[in-house]
Amino acid sequence: MEILKIQAVFTYMIFRNAENGYSVARFMTYDKQEKEFTATGIMGELKSESVYDLYGHYEEHPRYGMQFQVERYELMQPNDSGSLIRYFSSPAFPGIGRKLAQAIVNTLGEDVIQRIIHDGEVLNQVPGISQKKREVIIEGVHKLADLDDSVVFFTQYGVAPQMIAKIQATYGEDAVSLVKENPYRMIEEIDGIGFATADKLAHALSFREDHPFRLEAAVLAAVLALCMASGNTYVSLSQLEREVRKTIPLMSINLEDILAELTVRRSLIIEENRIYHHTQYDAESGIAQLLADFPETIMPCDITDLNSAISKMEQEFHITYEAMQRQAMVTFFEQPFAIISGGPGTGKTTIVKGILHLAAHYYPQARIVLCAPTGRAAKRLSQLSDSDAMTIHSLLKWDLESNRFMKDEKDPLDADILIIDEFSMVDAWLFYSLLRACQPVHKILLIGDRDQLPSVGPGCVLQDLMESECFPMISLQKIFRQREGSDVVALAHEIREGHFNGLKQAKDTAFFACQPYEVSKRVKQIVASAYEKGYQNNDIQVLAPMYNGIAGIDALNHALQEMMNPPAEYKRELRSGYRLFREGDKVMQLKNQPDDEVYNGDIGTIEEIIYAQEDVSNQNRVIVRYDDVLVDYTQEQIYHITHAYCISIHKAQGSEYPIVIMPMVNEYRHMLQRRLMYTGVSRAKKSLVLLGELSAIQRAVSAQVKHLRLSTLKDRLQRTFYDAEV
Repeated sequence: MEILKIQAVFTYMIFRNAENGYSVARFMTYDKQEKEFTATGIMGELKSESVYDLYGHYEEHPRYGMQFQVERYELMQPNDSGSLIRYFSSPAFPGIGRKLAQAIVNTLGEDVIQRIIHDGEVLNQVPGISQKKREVIIEGVHKLADLDDSVVFFTQYGVAPQMIAKIQATYGEDAVSLVKENPYRMIEEIDGIGFATADKLAHALSFREDHPFRLEAAVLAAVLALCMASGNTYVSLSQLEREVRKTIPLMSINLEDILAELTVRRSLIIEENRIYHHTQYDAESGIAQLLADFPETIMPCDITDLNSAISKMEQEFHITYEAMQRQAMVTFFEQPFAIISGGPGTGKTTIVKGILHLAAHYYPQARIVLCAPTGRAAKRLSQLSDSDAMTIHSLLKWDLESNRFMKDEKDPLDADILIIDEFSMVDAWLFYSLLRACQPVHKILLIGDRDQLPSVGPGCVLQDLMESECFPMISLQKIFRQREGSDVVALAHEIREGHFNGLKQAKDTAFFACQPYEVSKRVKQIVASAYEKGYQNNDIQVLAPMYNGIAGIDALNHALQEMMNPPAEYKRELRSGYRLFREGDKVMQLKNQPDDEVYNGDIGTIEEIIYAQEDVSNQNRVIVRYDDVLVDYTQEQIYHITHAYCISIHKAQGSEYPIVIMPMVNEYRHMLQRRLMYTGVSRAKKSLVLLGELSAIQRAVSAQVKHLRLSTLKDRLQRTFYDAEV
């Protein structure tokens, strides 16, 4: 029988027996006719949209018609211009842009890869190509030829190496087969992949628009999007219907059937017309049950002389504790779980110092762990308490690639006492993850300010815990820093109470009226004045509510960069998108990078910029110093940082700065509310300068939270604790 050879593009797998590899697959002839046909035979995992040389013969199946029986096959390297240009400009070839990729293909033709593998010197024919870029291309071609199928597969679809690493970490050797079987599963299982990315890959894999996987993924993505946007832990059916229509507007779907399938799989939980993503339902239920069972064992301690020990400590440190501060310390030692809530200047730090001192006496062998939700907050807690502190993510050993916490009930924390600061920033899932690892812990103390902005993630955990009335709670009201003449603290508490009687030119606070178009100029004048008073760049922090607009964060960063770090011959610059980074720039980290000991919200300074032509990997690199830590960003990681001369009030939460400059204009009207204003003002440690429109400040102070977060944690706590008592 004559053996035929067909060049064809693999489109999708109809059937595959994983045990013996027998496959039924659809291909399209790689010619002008682009004729679809079915091929059968023993085949491995095929690469979607890749070209194969198929060897075999045609046979007519009595039921399915003419099919091509594959006896053997070979993967062709990309050999059409479009695929080749995408191949050479992919992340596998750092520093090679689309323009150079096109020049390579135009010069060397469609068998370019085979020619490079045979003799890399052929690249010398490409006009304008440097020696370093020739080396990058030769290395990349050989490396891809030797790599496993998953890297080649994902690279050809433009998936970045960091994301490929995450996919491989989650799926292992089955990465390609699992993703090809259902690319939408990555939305739930791979951090950083949303519906749009999965849908694009699914489209390339020839998934139908009405494929059940796609419709189910659209519904799941809609639930997640609604919860992240609103902070709610659940959604209603009507909300979900509207959101799904945004994703698949023209698709006719039966939402009831899709919800039924998702609830059977437990991807979604429906309870009394509330639709939860399973992570939020598990978080709320888990928090309630774990706290009802906490602690497993009580830490024995004789504290009959606690009041006298506090008095002795007062004499030793020359301090006098107020009644509520004493009560907070007594509560900590008497109760396994307690909450301390209070605004700026109410003595929270003083209490923590006292607790740590006394705990060293009463629990000399105990391991006490201090943590906070952000790197800045942890650093500040460490400085104020004179004790080591870390982020919650570090404590739980968060793994970047798999987006999992390594510490849990199977590998719990090595801690007896756990103190968590800035707890208002902790969302439901993070607290649930923390509690799961707290089996050996005997005492937990939460410290926070319920009037600050809530967590970025869904839930309002601190508020729910306090309102449940299931736990001992100390609410600090008295302002101690006011004794020192702190106008900032007084103003913060005035705003918190919703009372605002105008701004006076006080010692620590000031207000300058201006219109939105004048904000940039005014901010620069205030910074210049701060310089004259001895402040340095790192002492000054501009805060604003939103990024866009003439008085937005982006515009202010651009203006302040020119003033606070102007261009100079000795300063290197590197453009990334619309941002121009310069050596000496103040920058902020946007993503957690635990391996580099840098976290979302950390602020550092660009120490050095290395250009691609100087780098062994032919990549631009930016070196940023965060205190004692140096982080090296490659070209693909530069999006992890942004300028930090002006940052959002949300990003500033958990931090304090000697001087805060905060514009407030009606251009921000959709963002203006009391919690935002209160949080921004309370970031100032010494001085606060407000500028803009007085009516905008009044609008913010008078506007209560426009959207109260929906959560059922409080009810679950009350029911669980009631059942436990009964």
